Amino acid sequence: MTENGDSGSPLDNGRNLILVGLMGAGKTSVGKVLARRLQRSFVDSDAEIEKTTGVRIPVIFEIEGEAGFRTRESRVVQELCSRKDIVLATGGGAVLSPENRQCLRDNGLVIYLCATPEALWRRTSRDRNRPLLQTADPLQKLRDLHALRDPLYRAVAHLAVDTGSQSVGTLASHILRILGQTAKIKGSS
Repeated sequence: MTENGDSGSPLDNGRNLILVGLMGAGKTSVGKVLARRLQRSFVDSDAEIEKTTGVRIPVIFEIEGEAGFRTRESRVVQELCSRKDIVLATGGGAVLSPENRQCLRDNGLVIYLCATPEALWRRTSRDRNRPLLQTADPLQKLRDLHALRDPLYRAVAHLAVDTGSQSVGTLASHILRILGQTAKIKGSS
């Protein structure tokens, strides 16, 4: 039973499943498993940006700066949210824009994949495709990003799930179990 009295899953009627969280939280990995299990299309907003521009995200940051990248990201988020029945993994900074937050919340069930900065650092330490971590102290950068973005993720999310140290498959199963057992998810209808 959902908030509006209808029985069924919070994902009925083509509602999108949208994953938010910091880099390394598992949005892409978990999103792919969820999409496969739900028999939906999977879309990664960062991959879409790279596909439409023909260049990697670090190159966009290098040429256009973070502001230029965020403008591109907002256009892609708006377009992807207009689709139905997808699993969408957003870029970690997509929630910085109030318009993006509203669009995400209005167009899907938003799940925040949370992890500590230390766990995120362990997962991203060898990944050179993370422009914001190309700094002298990447762990401190993750701590700073977490402090800034955690409240935004929580504000946009209908549900927050701690990723912990579980496998991608176990995490996906946990999320599907929550969705199947939840009568009311904060703010979803």
